[in-house]
Amino acid sequence: MSDQTISLKNLEEERALLGHLDRNLRILRQALGVEATSRGGKLTLRGEPSQVEEASSLVQKALGVIRSGKGDATDVAEMFEEHERVGGNGKARPKSRLRINVQPRSANQKKYLEAIEKSPVTFGVGPAGTGKTYLAVAMAISFIKAGEFRRLILVRPAVEAGEHLGFLPGDLEAKIRPYLRPLYDALEDLLPHATLRRYMEEGIVEISPLAYMRGRTLNNAVIILDEAQNTTVAQMKMFLTRMGDSSKIIVTGDTSQVDLPGGHESGLVHALKVLRRIDSIRFCTLKKEDIVRHPVVQDIVKAYGRFEHRGRDDREGRDEKPGRSRKGGE
Repeated sequence: MSDQTISLKNLEEERALLGHLDRNLRILRQALGVEATSRGGKLTLRGEPSQVEEASSLVQKALGVIRSGKGDATDVAEMFEEHERVGGNGKARPKSRLRINVQPRSANQKKYLEAIEKSPVTFGVGPAGTGKTYLAVAMAISFIKAGEFRRLILVRPAVEAGEHLGFLPGDLEAKIRPYLRPLYDALEDLLPHATLRRYMEEGIVEISPLAYMRGRTLNNAVIILDEAQNTTVAQMKMFLTRMGDSSKIIVTGDTSQVDLPGGHESGLVHALKVLRRIDSIRFCTLKKEDIVRHPVVQDIVKAYGRFEHRGRDDREGRDEKPGRSRKGGE
């Protein structure tokens, strides 16, 4: 084991290097696998000699940026994250719109990504497991990192399967978090924890119930509406008209999984009919063959499909059977 101590000139320099609540230190530890502690204006690095040397070099580089007046805590965080991304050898991984292990696995997924890339509004419709939401989030993050958009806003209807927020226990955050959990899961899989936390603290990433979109105009943002089949027609119209300058909208959903109370038409189903003639809107259909979860998921989806089809046939058969006439006992 080896250790190095780096002196910091003043409190402002220390704050810029360490970041809010020492988040930059956490990124440094994750990127290089060293222990990093700060006390009394001194930063101590401890670990394997080669890792300590590499961490020290990176810290000195960050201090140079701070002392020149050309960077702050956010710039330092990005510098540390970039070092983690390239593996410290100065050779970045091949540039790609997505992470190396988040590539389209089917022709339909490829068309979906191309639509998101080129169109201001994209609808991705298909069963669970086809990557609709995950790929949309991955694309949005890549846009943010490339500086093409400033914010990512992830939206979901907060009322599903008949449960209304007003009747659930807990404060507002506790109430909505279970509905938004799948979006957090995708983000946590795609971004380092420290980066995701920073993005959310700084408002770069926002996760919100659909109801909170009313009255807003969203500029320079990628806006993703997930579980869109559970919007009403009015909610879908409200959401689509939130789009401001230099923004992009992605709508995902599964028309076979509508949980709206009886009598309400799905806003997604309605939009697919109403908006078809608008050239700048792309519609992408993902199918059972595009499912990329565990192989058994595709078998499960097909089995349920066969069962539901048989159930419809049985009901139709019963309806067609001749019944006893009600006239005069005939």
